[in-house]
Amino acid sequence: MRIGSSLVLIAVGAILKFAVTASVSGVSLPVVGVVLMVVGIAGVVLSLIMASTARRTQVVHQTARVDQVEPQRVDDPRI
Repeated sequence: MRIGSSLVLIAVGAILKFAVTASVSGVSLPVVGVVLMVVGIAGVVLSLIMASTARRTQVVHQTARVDQVEPQRVDDPRI
């Protein structure tokens, strides 16, 4: 579940809890709204935890070691 879908669940839950006045036989819409809000909040928290742990990376620094020495040129006056 991503952050966007979690926010949608929170919004739908809030609408069911606070805005809907209709009643359905055998189902309490305010309770369904609260359940959706709790699931949405849990989804946001888990998404943020997963996103923060995914960004941790180890950086490996490597240095190049040169073992080869360039030969001196023949036209070099120091020879």
